[in-house]
Amino acid sequence: MKVISSIIILLLLTLNTVYAGQADVLKVEVERSGENTFHFDVTVLHKDEGWDHYANKWDVVAPDGSVLVTRVLHHPHENEQPFTRSLGAVEIPESINKVSIRAHDSVHGYGGIIIAVQLHH
Repeated sequence: MKVISSIIILLLLTLNTVYAGQADVLKVEVERSGENTFHFDVTVLHKDEGWDHYANKWDVVAPDGSVLVTRVLHHPHENEQPFTRSLGAVEIPESINKVSIRAHDSVHGYGGIIIAVQLHH
């Protein structure tokens, strides 16, 4: 009976982790705000489950894979899904005309939907 109880508990813990899934970027709006400077509005979807499992950041990534900037999300958004957060004054070299936006969660890391956007310098 102890083995069956342990298996059931393990299964429930696994399902709990899978339920929240990975953080997905649903929408990106980018606007040029100055010379080589941009403002990003990023909408993320993740079934946040509190401090143990939530979307905790999103990144602007260059074509070579380098992270240009990270927007840290300081708390879970359990009652606000999807949610949009902004980041302004992002300097991006003129040589980069396309970036990808990816989200991260505190359990799975990266792996959800990524959106690529064109930049107009």
